[in-house]
Amino acid sequence: MPQLLHIDSSIQGDNSVSRKLTARAAERWLAAHPGGTVTYRDLGREPLPHVDAEGGLARMLPADQHTPAQAASWALSEQLVAEIKEADAVLLGLPLYNFGAPSSVKSWVDHLIAPGIAYDPEAGAGLLGGREFVVIATRGGGYGEGTPREGWDHAQGWLPHGLTMVGLEPRFITAELTLAKSVPAMAELIPLAEQSLAAAERSIDALWAPAPAAV
Repeated sequence: MPQLLHIDSSIQGDNSVSRKLTARAAERWLAAHPGGTVTYRDLGREPLPHVDAEGGLARMLPADQHTPAQAASWALSEQLVAEIKEADAVLLGLPLYNFGAPSSVKSWVDHLIAPGIAYDPEAGAGLLGGREFVVIATRGGGYGEGTPREGWDHAQGWLPHGLTMVGLEPRFITAELTLAKSVPAMAELIPLAEQSLAAAERSIDALWAPAPAAV
């Protein structure tokens, strides 16, 4: 039975564009995979603990040397890695916060960098590849080529590097200028925002659409 891992990270609730788009993508995936199941994780509402001095060294020590805090941290990594291994496809909502990824997404990635279960340290090979990984990225402003803030989006550039050890390769679908309707100074950009959103929706709808019949 096919399985989708759907992850949201926005803190905007019902106002979140990334949540609306990941929900649309999850609906399209279910329509294309009758009988499929979805595992849902909400990093925005239930963030993971950061890898800290108390438990973070679990990834550098044998399990039989773990303190209770390290054992708990490692158990969480095992759970998160298992969610990915059980999934045929992973869907992540990635809003841009202060020019970077939400800290909750960074915590998720940090927990995934787990030797022996997410990557083979001796072979230098990731163990989580071979599955589809779709990232729905949203940006309040414009960061494209030629804009004043070109290159300021550090989330989309970082994520592939952050996950390279485990073998996950993200495919990005991006909607930008999402704040145009709520920020008066951006009002003239509303048409461009609508175009960007419509393009993202078309890309989502095409993800799992059946191939046209041969004639």
